[in-house]
Amino acid sequence: MANILVVDDEMGIRELLSEILGDEGHVVSTAENAQQARELRAAATPELVLLDIWMPDTDGVTLLKEWQRDGLLTMPVIMMSGHATIDTAVEATRIGALNFLEKPISMQKLLKAVQQGLSRGQEVVRPASFHPRVSLPPSEVSTASTLGFGVVTSIGHAHPAGTPGGAPALEGKVFTLSFELPLREARDAFERAYFEHHLVREGGSMTRVAEKTGLERTHLYRKLKQLGVEPGKLAKRGG
Repeated sequence: MANILVVDDEMGIRELLSEILGDEGHVVSTAENAQQARELRAAATPELVLLDIWMPDTDGVTLLKEWQRDGLLTMPVIMMSGHATIDTAVEATRIGALNFLEKPISMQKLLKAVQQGLSRGQEVVRPASFHPRVSLPPSEVSTASTLGFGVVTSIGHAHPAGTPGGAPALEGKVFTLSFELPLREARDAFERAYFEHHLVREGGSMTRVAEKTGLERTHLYRKLKQLGVEPGKLAKRGG
């Protein structure tokens, strides 16, 4: 699953791309103009951007130049257009766009470009020699645990703390995550522990878990199935 930003002034295209990518398990944010895209980019860095070239306020190439100038072009960007010339596509690629899709976009081409973009993004953000070591004094570990924070105590090992109020929340279970894992595998491992935590805490109630995690129930069911999480077993553990 990846966080993808779709920027297009046509509502129909935004909805179509959101539906296709959502069915693939991705979380999709949409913007109808450059200003909304700026705000969403400022709030959180998406893992991939699908950017329309022709928009009413600021065109996609200008926005791409702006991100490149300000050091914000840290994610793969795929340009889209039904009217762009070859020169425009070449310019966008020169600035830093990863790919160019011509409208109307077939589902096969879209999914292939998105997969290539996400793979390229993982290569960019995964440094080869990153070995962080974080350690906290026992007093700080105790305080953080009381507040319900997961504490990293050694390279690649995280211990999810219990939650306020004595909720079971995977008590006694050590969540181990190696920083040497590929990004997608590390993200899946974290998400699996994240959803298991909430399922145990909420006694397996999909309605409450959906509210806690901010996901629609249909997307939550799909996500749990994708991660191999079995709500029924976790509900018994929390009960």
